[in-house]
Amino acid sequence: MTKMYSTLPRQYYTSEQIFREETQRIFYERWLCVGRVEQIPNPGDYFVQQVGLESLIIVRTRAGEIRAHYNVCRHRGARLCSHNSQGHVRDSLQCPYHAWTYNLDGQLIGAPHMNEVPGFKKEDYPLHSAHVYTWEGFIFINLASEPQPFDDLFARLSEKFAAWNIAKLRSARRIDYQVQANWKLLVENYSECYHCPLVHPALSKLSHYMSGENDFEKGVFLGGYMELNQGSMTLDGATCATPLGDVGGEDLNRVYYYMLFPNLLLSLHPDYVMFHTLWPQSSGETHIVCEWLFDPEVMVQPDFDAAPAVEFWDMTNREDWHVCEITQAGVSSRVYTPGPAYVGQEDLIVAFDQEVLKALGHHSLN
Repeated sequence: MTKMYSTLPRQYYTSEQIFREETQRIFYERWLCVGRVEQIPNPGDYFVQQVGLESLIIVRTRAGEIRAHYNVCRHRGARLCSHNSQGHVRDSLQCPYHAWTYNLDGQLIGAPHMNEVPGFKKEDYPLHSAHVYTWEGFIFINLASEPQPFDDLFARLSEKFAAWNIAKLRSARRIDYQVQANWKLLVENYSECYHCPLVHPALSKLSHYMSGENDFEKGVFLGGYMELNQGSMTLDGATCATPLGDVGGEDLNRVYYYMLFPNLLLSLHPDYVMFHTLWPQSSGETHIVCEWLFDPEVMVQPDFDAAPAVEFWDMTNREDWHVCEITQAGVSSRVYTPGPAYVGQEDLIVAFDQEVLKALGHHSLN
């Protein structure tokens, strides 16, 4: 007899204490996707990423490497970048408080009058930095002092997406969303299509909600594919571009959906790749970044138009955000108790919930 599983109790979606635990045990210790390498193509290009209470400056150095420095001056702790979320500096980062200055590698190169302080050495005060790894054109950072090696963790994915040549792709559009729902509700929603016939009528015409199967069903990577009834996920069902890279065969009739724990949702279509990054703001609010990636050689063609894909998924995203928000409102009720998971359609939700509990060091609830 198949065991019945239920979803997480109310406090996992509403408790600020559990939210703080998640920040400490998950978002401060796991590899997080912060964006794409194309966001900082040139030395001195940077953007700022907030992770919980921490602020990181993601910058490309003079040698072309990508570094992630804590946005904290080593003198009195002032933010080095406090106004602009992205930009360009020529050679250095300077604190606006006392002009302590750091090169792009994070080394202190200027500290006015500090040569008068006995025993002061500039080399003792570099910026604190996080670990950085690039994979398929994505930038990942890890705030742990000794994180699990990225290659070890992602070994199962090393050849999984080779046909799409994701590293070569470039962003055609970005949309930011602010959703009044717990980040886990958003991942859970992404991980099932049980809701699709009612919530997503346009999507259901292009891909039957009972089609496909999962190939990652446990651990930090979860997902699988669904079958396409038409060319791609667009407003009219037609493709926006020729197939990506070496995509062919059965992949031309599929969309692959994967969750890379904890904050990357990766959706691979025959002609484009869409991804979401999730940034929890509180137990009941999440900032989401969604981008659409295409072959840059296709993007420069006069007849290229990403709008059919972007508008389709923007509509679908907003449908999802709405049901997640009304679910957040419902699970906040005193009378809410977890319901059973629909076997075969909500298996990935159970797997994701178990990964969250494991990361928090909490006992399994089922």
